[in-house]
Amino acid sequence: MFTYKYYAWLNKCTTIINKKKLENKRKKILAILAIRELQKEIEKDCHEKLFRIEPIFQKRRTHDFHDAIFPVVSLHESQFRNYFRMTATQFEELLLLIAPQITKQPMIQEPISVEKRLSMTIRFLASGDSMTSMSYQYLIGLTTVSNIIEETCNAIWNTLQQQVLPSSLTKEDWLNIGHDFEELWNFKHCVGAIDVKHILIQCPNDSDSSCFNYKNNHSIVLLGICNAKYIFTFVDIGAYGQRSDGGIFTHSVIGQSFHNKQMNLPEPEPITSDGQSLPYVLVGDEAFQLSDYLLRPYPGRENLTQDKIIFNYRLSRARRTIENTFGVLVNIWKILRQPIICDVKKTMRIVQAIICLHNWLRLQDVEENQYVPSSMIDQDGPNGFIPGSWRKHTEASALRDITKCGTNNSSRQAKRIREEFCQYFNNEGAVPWQFDYC
Repeated sequence: MFTYKYYAWLNKCTTIINKKKLENKRKKILAILAIRELQKEIEKDCHEKLFRIEPIFQKRRTHDFHDAIFPVVSLHESQFRNYFRMTATQFEELLLLIAPQITKQPMIQEPISVEKRLSMTIRFLASGDSMTSMSYQYLIGLTTVSNIIEETCNAIWNTLQQQVLPSSLTKEDWLNIGHDFEELWNFKHCVGAIDVKHILIQCPNDSDSSCFNYKNNHSIVLLGICNAKYIFTFVDIGAYGQRSDGGIFTHSVIGQSFHNKQMNLPEPEPITSDGQSLPYVLVGDEAFQLSDYLLRPYPGRENLTQDKIIFNYRLSRARRTIENTFGVLVNIWKILRQPIICDVKKTMRIVQAIICLHNWLRLQDVEENQYVPSSMIDQDGPNGFIPGSWRKHTEASALRDITKCGTNNSSRQAKRIREEFCQYFNNEGAVPWQFDYC
């Protein structure tokens, strides 16, 4: 039988055990509460770091360029054009076009306005300033600046591409281009001038080797065809620089479309009343392969006949349209004055936006020559060739010539076509002043 002392001892033990259980439970509860408080502190700290605004950026609404200076510059057309490469009216028109794509919904903070987003992007392209510089001008964090510029460039491309750079042309479109080349550059049956450029990139990530070319530079490729008025009709952007120059045009979508006769070109027609039918052609320099749709100069500078020298001059005169078009891009959009400090994706967005902006502004300015002043482009004056002002800014630019983008294996048909054009320029198609330049 259990004695009184045993029950007293058992009760005491039970009391001690229960106290220990309560103490352990209390400690667990305190530990859980402590962990929750710590989690709250960590979340609060992370939230503050994520949305913290540096002291200098807190003055954005009163001290950044857009809010402090933009309203004043907008009142002076010449200053506004100099700063943004367009009029205030054109800026507003462009803003209305792309606003739906760059508008942000309010979240924790009030979003940066679409007007400021466009202003910053256009200024970045026009000035050639770094993204760090834009960050301090607009008092916006560097990462946000980078994202805004990429998003806005993409919106410009998506909005303007079909309007100013259609994916295909009709036969009537080609005939109109041919008419302009004949009227402005005295070259019949020319429907475009073609050239290819490497666009140098200073990649932030040195491990990106996909755009590393044979000259030990990072680059993407810009293939362009323009009309007689310095407007791009077709571009192919982004063939990585590691591809040899010899395969760029051949493997491009544009090159394949011309080769397979999928470009809706007009049928060959006689240039003269009693002449043979000749195709409508592009004009390019020595880097391109001679074909039945692309004329290039006769090779060599020595031992050429007078007829061939004149042909080369007439072709060069028409081909200078694309040379000047690329020159205008570098002269106006100074981001192209030096290698672009961006990764491949952002660089492609930037180039796409510049091409669309150039065409959009040039189409509104063909007669007035405000966007592209006459002094900026090459002229054939009474005293000879007058180089355009763009030629002063090409040495260190991001745009570099290719070495070769076609083979020398031209067909007999292609050579015959060039001979027919040569005969035309030295007979019925001759102009009096051509002998002054040859």
